[in-house]
Amino acid sequence: MANNPSVNPDAPAKPPRRGGGCLIAAGVMIGPVIGVMFGETSLGLVAGLAIGILAAIGLAVADRKR
Repeated sequence: MANNPSVNPDAPAKPPRRGGGCLIAAGVMIGPVIGVMFGETSLGLVAGLAIGILAAIGLAVADRKR
């Protein structure tokens, strides 16, 4: 078994980072559906994308604090 010098066995284990791409994808898929209800499909797409990006940024910021 080879030793990995980059891994410190004395360091506390960090939880894996979470990805926010699924939040962006969900916003892009749900936004137009909600936009159709209001008769503004394109606006729903853009709003869903913006909300998904903001949620992904929020997740990244919260993940950094862990």
